[in-house]
This record gives sequence, structure tokens and C-alpha cells, in this order.
Amino acid sequence: MEKIYTSVVIPAAGQGRRMKASINKQYLTLRGKPILSYTLDVFEKCALVDEIVLVVNKDEVKLCHRQVLTPYGYKKVRLVAGGDTRQKSVYAGLKQVNPRAEIVLIHDGARPLIQEETIVKSICETLEHRATVVAVPAKNTIKVVDEGGMVHHTPDRATLYEIQTPQSFDYTLILEAYERALQDDFEGTDDASLAERLGIPVKIVLGHYNNIKITTPEDLIIAESMIDFFINQ
Repeated sequence: MEKIYTSVVIPAAGQGRRMKASINKQYLTLRGKPILSYTLDVFEKCALVDEIVLVVNKDEVKLCHRQVLTPYGYKKVRLVAGGDTRQKSVYAGLKQVNPRAEIVLIHDGARPLIQEETIVKSICETLEHRATVVAVPAKNTIKVVDEGGMVHHTPDRATLYEIQTPQSFDYTLILEAYERALQDDFEGTDDASLAERLGIPVKIVLGHYNNIKITTPEDLIIAESMIDFFINQ
């Protein structure tokens, strides 16, 4: 594959209120290491990634330097202050991406168990399809319900996927999608939804079930168990 300039935007500015912790969940530790540093490690080591734009809360810039960037010596990371929503934070990151970037991956800071092979697959598929999302087939039956809580219908589980990150795009495409969303005051549920509303087809990249997003205290326990499993392999 011909080498192209690839950037990663990692939003890590959320408050994580469901974690019920005194600090942003990104700085909580797994086996003594901040969650965010596990995430950064994978992209830092990936040869196909040229830069990492890390978007943090403006009040946590010094904290991020002290607990994550300085101790682990990342070479690819640039810090950017985020907004008051994930969408605004990602947009802030996109505006700071190197102008040479052709592909941009957007990955949640609180998904520390992403695998390098998934990153590589995402980049390769995005070169062909321009817009991709990492996802896994839904394991559970999903019901669509009405406002009264009554089941409306049961969609075919074979057509349902649980969406993860990274979500990867042609840079000019996703920047336009974000700018159009801003103009229209549209708040999407994920990055791909902003591209979808412009009529852009999005390709699924098969991921891994262990690529969980750490949101609640229970997720910390699960993530630590997964880390222990991989270390012992």
C-alpha cells in the first residue's frame, strides 16, 4: 500500500459522569497506567499513522501533560482544547489536522483496547470507500419500541451491527460533513452519521468485541480482565 499522510483525532474531553469519579475517566488507571495512554500507545506505534491530534478539556491540558504525555514520551501527539460536546471537540481536532492529511481516523479516548490490525484495516478500506466504521455483529436481539414502551417490530439481527471506533474518512469529506452539521445545527450520534446525511455510503470494517468503551465502573473491571488476558498470552 502506498504511504499516505494519515491523522488520528482522539476526543478525550468528556466528563464521563456515569463513571462517578472525581476526575475525567480518561485519567483513571488500568493496572497503574492511565486509560488514555493505552489508547495513545496503539496509534503511536502504528507505522501508518503520522500524527495524533488529542482533544482534551481546556481545563485539563496541564493534567494531560503531567499524567500522560510527559511520562510516556509520545512523539506523534499534539494537544488541542475541545468544546462542550463530543461533536464540537472532534471538529476542533479536525481543524488542527495537518493539511497534508488525506485520511483521518476518529477514535474515542476511552477505547483503550483497540488493536493495530483494526487500525490498518480501517485505513486500507478508507482508501477504497472514503468512509468506514469499525463494528461487530449484534449479539443480542434488538426490539424497536414506540413511545409507550410497546414493541413495534423486531429487526433481523443479521443486519444489525454495534458501532465502535475508529471511524475513518477522506479528510475533505469528513471536514465538509462536520461543517455542514454545524451550519444546520445537527447533532449526530456518531461521526459516520454526519457523512450519511450527505448521502455518503459508509463501509463496515469488522472489529473485535473487546474494543469496549469504558463508560461505567463495571467497564473498568472488564477492561482490566482483558488486559490481563492479553498480557498472559
